[in-house]
Amino acid sequence: MSRLNETRVAEVWKIPGDQKSATAQLAELLQRARTNHLKVSIAGARHSMGGHTIYPDGIVVDMLRFRRMELDETNSILHVQAGARWSEVIPFLNTRGFSVEVMQSNDDFSIGGSLSVNCHGWQFNRPPIASTVRDFRLMLADGKIIRCNRMENRELFSLVLGGYGLFGIILDVDLHVVPNRHYKNERLVVSTPDYAATLANATTPGDDIEMVYGRLRVTANHFLQEGILNIFHREPNAERVVTALAARKHRTLGRAIFRGSIGSDYGKQLRWNAERNCYPILFGEEFDRNALLDEPAEWFQEHSANRTDILMECFVPPQEFEPFLKELRQIIPTNKVDLLNLTVRHIQRDDDTFLRFADKEMFALVMLFNQPRTVQGDADMACAAREIISAALRHAGSYYLPYRLHATPEQFVLAYPQAKTFFELKRKYDPEELFQNEFYRSYGK
Repeated sequence: MSRLNETRVAEVWKIPGDQKSATAQLAELLQRARTNHLKVSIAGARHSMGGHTIYPDGIVVDMLRFRRMELDETNSILHVQAGARWSEVIPFLNTRGFSVEVMQSNDDFSIGGSLSVNCHGWQFNRPPIASTVRDFRLMLADGKIIRCNRMENRELFSLVLGGYGLFGIILDVDLHVVPNRHYKNERLVVSTPDYAATLANATTPGDDIEMVYGRLRVTANHFLQEGILNIFHREPNAERVVTALAARKHRTLGRAIFRGSIGSDYGKQLRWNAERNCYPILFGEEFDRNALLDEPAEWFQEHSANRTDILMECFVPPQEFEPFLKELRQIIPTNKVDLLNLTVRHIQRDDDTFLRFADKEMFALVMLFNQPRTVQGDADMACAAREIISAALRHAGSYYLPYRLHATPEQFVLAYPQAKTFFELKRKYDPEELFQNEFYRSYGK
């Protein structure tokens, strides 16, 4: 959350913990909203940054109490309600030797929110989370509950996943899960021109690599010119394991080093040297899958009332990775915005969602900036973001939608040419436009 979207709402309605009455009361709420001509938005952990879970003077449905789950071990299917957070799901699966197939790199988020943004993470050579969904139940604007999958209500299935809560309220979902296994981390320091080739050469079809992420150097010298590539290999003959989810060691030290890089090239250099030279000593080289996923974003978040962290993310094909970085090396310093972190992930083509950000194999570049919580600070960040998005578009790429609504309407349409039809279908399924948020206000009309 950016804490830059303070908005007055009419009501925050928390879904009841009583499972028997929850859906009936939710349907009654939607009827009341229609009668009183109020708009409805849906919230989980509220980690989106652009007002995606709020509408001025509307009703916010807080889903977090809706968090029951059960596991079908025979078929490797997790049935989970939309308000559960990954921080609740991972320990539940861990005690049974299973793990999440695709999720973000942190576990603070809700399942419903993750589906609504069609999240992705360190899972290598995989499409986003929509690919792991078997089906889900959806409450429509009229209170009717339907089931959506690739055969039944197929169009809604594709619209709701990555649909930002504009078509209805996800109640629960069946997700494919995978075994929890031990990994060994291979760490490579590579120049960015060699990054894509190094990753391609390290991987072959049917190999043992299951998770990958890269982190690029953000120091003034060698800015975005080299990176650390982390490749997690499945241990030979690895079986499904049950392990203890111990607290991550040296988290306090890691936070101090990370936050010390704000506005300080010395701090950024210190962090780079520590990660390059000390990471294996501090954290080891062997991990299990759940330990990697069981990591909150909260440990590194900005606590100052005067500043905030801002995420933005762009996607480009692997062959455009270095040309795109070449532009970032000019855009970011010129705009004098403070880039704290840039991680790189690999995503395969998404064939499940309508408003897809990956219409082909992509590298995701996840950028974390720190900015003052001022009008000028936000204006400076908006200007830089629009230049970065334009650069991604020039390199056959796109950008991710859950963050600040800095993109112009023209940039949005170029990145998502299916958007016009997407919003037409929104009004087909929700003709009274009951479900709304700031994202829809910015681009949906």
